Amino acid sequence: MKLRYLGLATLALLASCASTSKEDEHDWLRPSANLRKQIEDQVTRLPWTHGIERIEQIAWFASVGEPAYPYLLELCSDPRPDVAACAVAALGATGDSRLVEPLHQVQWTTDTAPAVRYERARAYLRLGDWSQIGVLVDGLESEDSWTRALCLASLKESTRIDHDFDPSGEEQARAEAVVRWRNWIASRQNEGLVASAGKAPVETPKR
Repeated sequence: MKLRYLGLATLALLASCASTSKEDEHDWLRPSANLRKQIEDQVTRLPWTHGIERIEQIAWFASVGEPAYPYLLELCSDPRPDVAACAVAALGATGDSRLVEPLHQVQWTTDTAPAVRYERARAYLRLGDWSQIGVLVDGLESEDSWTRALCLASLKESTRIDHDFDPSGEEQARAEAVVRWRNWIASRQNEGLVASAGKAPVETPKR
């Protein structure tokens, strides 16, 4: 009889473990059945959306907040760069600093893709983690003007400065502004704000 009860107890424990949902993993708020369905529908649609619709989805996920976190954190590991970038962008848009640690634990599969690299650095910065600010400064040197503009907007949003960097400016002027950014980051490392971010100070290029 005792063995029978022990067996039932073991089965109950296993069932409990098996039923542990995504929401329990990080102790986020659990969505209602209706909200869960909405989140899952949006997750299913995400890879097939583009442009304004994709931007609206990012805003929607950010507005949902905690109940969407487990789904978005899982999407960060998606092998499709645009999907992973969208997921991390939505998490960054929440401004919830509790997401920094879970994001550091994500098993990124597309972190070398520019879209993911810059969106991830942007998300960390928006969540209060300045460790990847140097990645955004690297983005100022991109050959793509849109990437340069996005990285500058992210940097300016958090620092309130732009060091006179013009994404559409002449190459020499942009290079000089990037040097100012790198020197500024190096100077702030001494304050502990951007520890181990950026590169060492360098001389301003001469015309």
